[in-house]
Amino acid sequence: MHELSIAHNIIEIAISECKKAGYSKINSISIRIGRASGVMTDALLFAFDIAKKDSIAENAVLKYEETPVKGRCRECGTDSTVDDTIFVCCPSCGSYQFELLSGRELDIIEIDVE
Repeated sequence: MHELSIAHNIIEIAISECKKAGYSKINSISIRIGRASGVMTDALLFAFDIAKKDSIAENAVLKYEETPVKGRCRECGTDSTVDDTIFVCCPSCGSYQFELLSGRELDIIEIDVE
């Protein structure tokens, strides 16, 4: 379950940034997860609850938003968004030549601190 190592990294980054800024408590951490990132959100939420124990983030909540998978066809230039986690072919021309524009990210976007 690589979500546990991801959760530990999120906590470590948040604690480091919190301490640098002179804060002593983390209330919540907001992240952005791409649908094609391979991260299982339920597993990440579970792992986060384990990783935050005995830290300044012990009572923190992990909030997340999912970003869709977006790509640009190198054949016809069409930008597309899909509900799936991968593009199989361009919805406009059927080409398999896609450049992924978004959907693989995993970013911390906000840390609520005291």
